[in-house]
Amino acid sequence: MHEMLTVGQVARSSGLTPKALRHYDRIGLLRPAVVDGANGHRLYDPAQLAQARLVARLRAVDLPLEQVRECLAASASGDAADTIGRLLAEHRKRMTARLTRTQTALHRLDHLVADGLPETNVGDIMTTDQKTPTINDERALAVALFNGVWRLLEKDDRSASDDERVVHMAHASRYHWGQVGTPSNLTIGEWQCSRVYAVLGRAEPALHHAAAALRIVQENGISDFQLAFAYEALARAHAVAGDAEEARRWTEQALAATESVSQEDDRELLRSDLESIPGQDRFW
Repeated sequence: MHEMLTVGQVARSSGLTPKALRHYDRIGLLRPAVVDGANGHRLYDPAQLAQARLVARLRAVDLPLEQVRECLAASASGDAADTIGRLLAEHRKRMTARLTRTQTALHRLDHLVADGLPETNVGDIMTTDQKTPTINDERALAVALFNGVWRLLEKDDRSASDDERVVHMAHASRYHWGQVGTPSNLTIGEWQCSRVYAVLGRAEPALHHAAAALRIVQENGISDFQLAFAYEALARAHAVAGDAEEARRWTEQALAATESVSQEDDRELLRSDLESIPGQDRFW
């Protein structure tokens, strides 16, 4: 018979704290094999270490407890790989949405307030009797659609229908900027299209729009944050395409360009965006 393990031994071997182990016992997530009737000490079978280590790894990425419970059940039934893969993919989508919410707030503050326009819903801009949008309408539509894209990307439970809609909205925003915007507006429009496709895992159009953003910047002699974010878009798109070497190369260019960004808030936003690129955790 195997020698039983104490809470402290399991904690040291698994990466969980004794407090966490006691909590997981109370909620029925990871119960000890034996509880000593005399002193109440929890004792674990050595075979439970694998489960404890799995819980530690899943909680380290903030996977909700109910989904950790599903993973443990799947592990016990021999169906761990598929279940854990599915749950982690869903969790990554939620985490990406949370990150997008934070980044969106910063982007709006830094680059949309400058237009002097309040946030507007697309349906509020044109009335049914208007045949041709005015310049102000075009600009308001571009901004409203731009903001609407972020709202969709921020959704934790974004659906396939939402994914289709966000693509159309990003392109529509870029179209309206094309009617009335400056080269800087066009660059940001292309950058947003690239980001949308990157979030959706579609490398080819992400690369196309990132390259378009860089081309506009270069043709118009734009520097500052627009150039740095064009590099960031190329780095992200190459990461989505699975080309780690190119992703790293463009990340390096984006970091170098950061030094020429005039506003500290823009520099911090760029660094935050670069850190969120898949696979870039090995770079920092």
